[in-house]
Amino acid sequence: QLSCLLKMVTLQGMPKDLDSYPKELLLFLSPSDYAGTGSCRQFFSSVGEANVDVLPREDPRRQQLLLEALECLEVPGTEINEENAEVLGRLVCDLPGEYIRSSGGRLLKDLSQCGSFLPEQEEAIRDVLSSGNTTFGPPAAWSAFTLSQLSGLIPVLGHSILQQIPK
Repeated sequence: QLSCLLKMVTLQGMPKDLDSYPKELLLFLSPSDYAGTGSCRQFFSSVGEANVDVLPREDPRRQQLLLEALECLEVPGTEINEENAEVLGRLVCDLPGEYIRSSGGRLLKDLSQCGSFLPEQEEAIRDVLSSGNTTFGPPAAWSAFTLSQLSGLIPVLGHSILQQIPK
């Protein structure tokens, strides 16, 4: 339906009021299509607010969006800073494990909103959390409040981390 809507909306060229349409529509565009109405950073900020699960994780368009976002944001290496994490929004759910590890705890809040993870992402999240080098501290110091903040990540914690959390 979104693909069809995009065809209808763009029949006469790219509309200037593209931001007034559902954010999910942008998942079917490329930043170059959007260029006339705003910057690539603005484009990916809007994409980051969309429900990226409209496209299956394996869909080449979804993978291409992440690659183009990293290029647009000029991310050096695999470390994502807080500002870029905010722009990426829901696209952080597709970051490979090495990005999660390199970025430390900065991505945890955004990752907790993801619906599912690949095994390499789960392992990276566990590595970051067990290191204790996050704003949450080591698992042995966590409280019920910490767990509520990490609620979306609880299924990934694993036995070794769960054992350390005080009752």
